Amino acid sequence: MKVTKHLFFIIFFIGITNQSLAQVKKDTLSVLFVGNSYTYYSNMPHLVSLISDSTKVKLITSKSTAGGAKLSDHWNGNKGLKSKEAISSGKYDIVVLQGQSKEAVKEKEEFLMYSKKLSDLVKASGAKPYLYVTWAPQKIPQYQETITETFQQASKESDCGLVMVGEAWKLAKALRPDIQLFLPDGSHPSDLGAFLTACAFVKTFSKELPKSQPDRFFITDSDGKEVMIFRENSMNIEFCLKVIQNL
Repeated sequence: MKVTKHLFFIIFFIGITNQSLAQVKKDTLSVLFVGNSYTYYSNMPHLVSLISDSTKVKLITSKSTAGGAKLSDHWNGNKGLKSKEAISSGKYDIVVLQGQSKEAVKEKEEFLMYSKKLSDLVKASGAKPYLYVTWAPQKIPQYQETITETFQQASKESDCGLVMVGEAWKLAKALRPDIQLFLPDGSHPSDLGAFLTACAFVKTFSKELPKSQPDRFFITDSDGKEVMIFRENSMNIEFCLKVIQNL
């Protein structure tokens, strides 16, 4: 009888342990960001990965970027880019496509054409393509409507997803006109702008967003030392999370 009891408790303990491990185990998605400075400023892909640590899906991010790159540059291998090779490697579950900031407004037909070419290449590799809907310049906010409409058209023609970053920025500015999402050039994202952007990606890919996040993030360098890559006011962090939750 004692042996039976001991056996029961051992089986019960193993069952509980396995259940706990299953709850701890996370799904993972590999994400490739194809873009330019709107992608790599303020370590945005790193932020996506770090924020996802607080969700059920770990996002492992990589990037293929060059300053000022258009979608055609990625397709044609300009600026030393190897984006097509990276996409075709088949290593990724998701590929994010981000063009030059004015493409959707001033070079619409070219933007639509290369969105389709790159999206088809992504799908051929077995990954899911997403277009990174960018924001309007600080001094020309009325561009946002045109930008969003062009991206929506590209999404339909290319059969790809959208990450509505520009609309998130628009909402944040409407709720808090004084919020500093831009650098002084009125184009590139500040650290806070990059954080808001990263939250939009996490919500889209993980289907959830943490209710809170620390006010600073660290990565481990090649020497095994922790390096801080992001620091921001905790109230701004909370605000950005709420904006994306309500988008």
